[in-house]
Amino acid sequence: MKKIWIIGAGPGDPDLITVKGLKLLQQADVVMYTDSLVSETLVAEARADAEVIRTAGMHLQEMVDCIVERVNAGKMVVRLHTGDPAMYGATMEQVALLKNHNIGYDVVPGVSSVFAAAAAVGAELTVPDLTQTLILTRAEGRTPVPEREKLQALASHHCTIAMFLSATLTKKITKELQAAGWSDDTPVAVIQRASWPDQKIVRTTIAELDEAMRTNGIRKHAMILAGWALDPNIHEKDYRSKLYDATFTHGFRKGVKVDD
Repeated sequence: MKKIWIIGAGPGDPDLITVKGLKLLQQADVVMYTDSLVSETLVAEARADAEVIRTAGMHLQEMVDCIVERVNAGKMVVRLHTGDPAMYGATMEQVALLKNHNIGYDVVPGVSSVFAAAAAVGAELTVPDLTQTLILTRAEGRTPVPEREKLQALASHHCTIAMFLSATLTKKITKELQAAGWSDDTPVAVIQRASWPDQKIVRTTIAELDEAMRTNGIRKHAMILAGWALDPNIHEKDYRSKLYDATFTHGFRKGVKVDD
């Protein structure tokens, strides 16, 4: 079956594409990318004779028609997606239409903006004895979320929450987290354009989130990380993994008794 390659371009820094993704990009006859989200420096890695197509101004059918025409002409087509295609990548709607033309696809994962954001603030999102769960979601705006996935319901678990596509919904975020019992001083880190040269980091709290976003002029391209794992003083507290505990036995090391 004829196919295209869907490649995660990473969060912005052109070096954060996978080796496999870069090799395929450099081999492609046609490179399609969202020019508002993918680094031009990365796209410049394409062959000099490759056809480069910007898709920010295209609707779905236009993109699919463009792909079908080139694949049927025997060309290798790469579709670069920001971050990782599995997270809010809108890939399935493209794939569904391509299947009608007997065109398949392979996916190459990429570094998601959530992990670039965590790296930017030096955060471990799963801290032993504090939280072992990370929820990836978004606040409900013009596009609804399933009833069981309302932010307040998810927040009832009191774990780390990463919110995509939610920078304009900070009042709603604060209200729903507070309704779930989160304290006003719960730490929040907002990372705008994580890994890009103009990356901006704002540390705040649940109660101050909306004002901090307004003051810093952040209303798009931002990841919101919330929970006590984002405490800027977390390293001074006594949360330690069992993995490196001298008394803890696992498959590669026998624990030893430590005298008091």
